[in-house]
Amino acid sequence: MSRRPRCLLSPDVGRASDEPLRLLRDGGVDVVVYSKAGRLTEADLVPLVGDADAIIAGTEPITARVLAAAPRLRIVARRGVGLDSVDVAAATARGVVVTTTLGVNTEAVADHAMALLLATARRVAWLDRRMKAGQWDRAITIDVHGKTLGVVGFGAIGRAVARRAAGFGLRVLAYDVAPDEAAARALGVRLCSLDELLAQSDFVSVHVPLLPDTRGLIGEATLARMKPGAILINTSRGPVVDEAALLRALQTGHLGGAGLDVFVEEPPVDWTLVQLDQVVATPHVAAHTRETLARMDRACAEAVLAVLRGERPAHVVNPEVYARATE
Repeated sequence: MSRRPRCLLSPDVGRASDEPLRLLRDGGVDVVVYSKAGRLTEADLVPLVGDADAIIAGTEPITARVLAAAPRLRIVARRGVGLDSVDVAAATARGVVVTTTLGVNTEAVADHAMALLLATARRVAWLDRRMKAGQWDRAITIDVHGKTLGVVGFGAIGRAVARRAAGFGLRVLAYDVAPDEAAARALGVRLCSLDELLAQSDFVSVHVPLLPDTRGLIGEATLARMKPGAILINTSRGPVVDEAALLRALQTGHLGGAGLDVFVEEPPVDWTLVQLDQVVATPHVAAHTRETLARMDRACAEAVLAVLRGERPAHVVNPEVYARATE
């Protein structure tokens, strides 16, 4: 009897819908869920991946060492679009396909970015805590309409945020290393330099991938160029923002607040930043709607099944694997 392929799953897979698990099983795949609660480390993963033909990964570190421990591995299907947790070069060298769920989480993340902006500007979380404590504290907050929003990173999510911002009467500026001028014109967005965006924006929302050039992009100097009292929103990746510099900017009053869904360490080791009254913090859940999670899981399951059938899945990030196979 031939061996059935095995797919190792992040613990979150299947929480929103069991359809992706049924797809895999109906496709003849044995499903194995990571047994440890919480985010797994490289040391946790190495002994688990030895007989895996496929991995559906969340933010677990799929490092060169993990890949070396998985000689049968054919695909890493990443739930989401960020690749900072996957060593794509090492995967490519081993002929392992890496996919993402590009486009699936765009609208959910844009919704969450706007939710953080509104909640921080209107101090919703703080006021809610006061009410629950029996305090009728009618604090003064700030308007959103009529203000300027700066979108750092004008890709799919940045553009989705701009569409929402228009409905709230916000003027939108955008910065991107490869600006899409046609999209900006269509959305009524003005493209500008990062320095100009920081100087003019009342709200700055970050939507860039974590790359060597974007690590620490929002740091001491960048924060200093923001308008006094401005609010920073980050739903991209934690290391894009220098958290120590952000903490100082908030404590000195230079910034008026921050809405954060992502952090350098997840969960944080030091909770000082998120405990500030002017910070609204959520635990990396911008894409965690029932509908979006179900779509991401299904996309990952379909990618796994395609590779196991010898087909090419959607949203391959290392097409060199296929180029090498035909040489």
